[in-house]
Amino acid sequence: MIARAIYSLLTLYMILILLRWAAPWLQLDLYSRRLSWIKRLTDPLISLVRRFLPPVGPVDFAPFGALFLVWVVRTLLVR
Repeated sequence: MIARAIYSLLTLYMILILLRWAAPWLQLDLYSRRLSWIKRLTDPLISLVRRFLPPVGPVDFAPFGALFLVWVVRTLLVR
């Protein structure tokens, strides 16, 4: 039961990272009051990953790195 809850929470966090990454294309304003919580939840991890994966030209790989990191943690914790 606890493993399933952890798995679900980390999956939700992965979805939030994807939503933050896709926000410009979906024309979502993450600075609005309604959606600012997404940015507050995902920024600490993405900022940490950004130290190791700086932006390359117009492409920022930090959200993908954060997504991969959460996926690895989720896999290791649930197994």
